Amino acid sequence: MVNKVTPRGAYPHVKVVGDFIFVSGTSSRKPDNSIEGVVIIDEMGTKKLDAYLQTKAVLQNIERNLKTVGASLKDVVDVSSFLVNMNDFADYNKAYAEFFDKTTGPTRTTVAVHQLPHPDLVVEIKVTAFKKTALK
Repeated sequence: MVNKVTPRGAYPHVKVVGDFIFVSGTSSRKPDNSIEGVVIIDEMGTKKLDAYLQTKAVLQNIERNLKTVGASLKDVVDVSSFLVNMNDFADYNKAYAEFFDKTTGPTRTTVAVHQLPHPDLVVEIKVTAFKKTALK
């Protein structure tokens, strides 16, 4: 069985309604509850919060969640992204472009938020996917 992140509240990671698939807001948290993209840069424990690495990890987590219901990132039709700091937009956008094509990819909204559920998180993303179910 694959180690996967478990929800930190009373909600599912993925909800299927007809042909639509909704993926809850997803972070770069790993199954061991550490956070991808948190880089310790000196012996004093100073952290660099890397939006590029976090965005890649978020999208990989979303892809794993989609696979649990037979879907993939190719099925995503809409993305909502939440950044703690819009100064991270370029790094977020660079990582995002590694997963989605600007002409054929999903629609997207990106907003700044005051904070996310952990102080080391700089990005959270939720998606909606569409996948026709097989005829029975």
